[in-house]
Amino acid sequence: MNIVICGAGEVGRHAAEVLGSAGHNITIIDRSAAKLAALEEVLDVRSLHGNATHAPVLAEAGCTDADVFIAATNADEINVVSASIAGALGSHRTIARVHHSAYFEGRDFDYQLHFGIDHLVCPEYATAVDIAQSLRSPGALAVERFAKGKIEIQQLHVSDDAPAVGESLVRIALPEGARVAAIERAGQAFIPDGETVIHAGDVVTLIGDVDVFKRAAKLFHTADERRKRVVIMGGTSMAVWLCRALRARAFSCRVVEKDRARAEELAEKLDWVTVLCTDPDDPDLFEQERVSQADAFLAVTRDDEHNILLAARAKSLGTSNCVAVLQRSTYMHLLQHVGIDKAFAPRVTAVNQILKLLDDGPVRHLASLAVGIADVYEVRVPTDSGNGVIGTPLRDVRFPSRAIIAAIQRGDDVHLPGGEDVMQPGDTVVVIGPTGFEKHLKKTFGT
Repeated sequence: MNIVICGAGEVGRHAAEVLGSAGHNITIIDRSAAKLAALEEVLDVRSLHGNATHAPVLAEAGCTDADVFIAATNADEINVVSASIAGALGSHRTIARVHHSAYFEGRDFDYQLHFGIDHLVCPEYATAVDIAQSLRSPGALAVERFAKGKIEIQQLHVSDDAPAVGESLVRIALPEGARVAAIERAGQAFIPDGETVIHAGDVVTLIGDVDVFKRAAKLFHTADERRKRVVIMGGTSMAVWLCRALRARAFSCRVVEKDRARAEELAEKLDWVTVLCTDPDDPDLFEQERVSQADAFLAVTRDDEHNILLAARAKSLGTSNCVAVLQRSTYMHLLQHVGIDKAFAPRVTAVNQILKLLDDGPVRHLASLAVGIADVYEVRVPTDSGNGVIGTPLRDVRFPSRAIIAAIQRGDDVHLPGGEDVMQPGDTVVVIGPTGFEKHLKKTFGT
């Protein structure tokens, strides 16, 4: 493919490296001649010095017939505008990296639709979901990233006195928009059917729309567990995404932000979070906030060195799980030597997302709920499916009895469907089914 990349920073450089090594033809645009020169020394790419918001520059880069245009600078406005112009010039697919939630979520205004951009990628959001998933349960990553937080998935231990104990799934009054996707019993996982009886001590994987999830969860889990304490250093946009991803999931979050104006903004925006306006380098802070007793310590400031030092200090005090976010790859090799448990790199997350977006296959494996038992798949509904999938109520679609459609995305709407819902051409659906289910999905959808 002929791919044009705007921006020779961390994300653009890593994208050029990965896509170039896969055999694609790469042209990269940047306003810094020094960055381009450094890139050409190590990568076999064509470089173009110029402003990617200028149509003549994009045309010279080959956007009039490019297979893919990727806008990956640090400025949201440049990325949105350049991707829109590239699409208008003739680029077949356009991808723009954005930081601000206003662009990514499109709650008040659909920027993606307005500017005609095929995909928006938010590394901060994707990295926050990765971190949150690492603190929680398997499978959550795939569905939550797909649904942008509109659908939840959790593993719940069934309490002895839970209302669902002793009942078959068909008799449990699950609210509409909630499903049990998998059950683990005595160390063995399986996909249930309607006659499966819930036992005390089971671990159920519950999936549902956010507005009914709590109600559904109470049917299986009634005991009050200790809320896990999470300390987040840095009031960045990633911290906001993290707090949202961990909300109402037995996590208690504290965010430390030095700037008073930003701290006040976060306190208003995240009213379920404790926001502390203080200097993270205060020698008394870690003791006052009992960081050593926290279940997780997350350093997400904009400074890589600062994140490493903060996480290393928390680890030295005895915090069990310490995470550092690094924008650059320079220090990755040092982390294991200072005891930091995990590091997350938004640039790597962003490029992985881009690679998935470039995957034209109609069926993609997203994640495993139980290894070798239940997997999560994404399917793009074709416009010419000949197997009766389109327009047929889901209850009449011939799926294996132990497979469910967990989510349907149609435009900006994402929901967990009921039996009367129908799929339409162009929909994207998430299916939970047995391992090795890909061939059946391709046959069912006529792909």
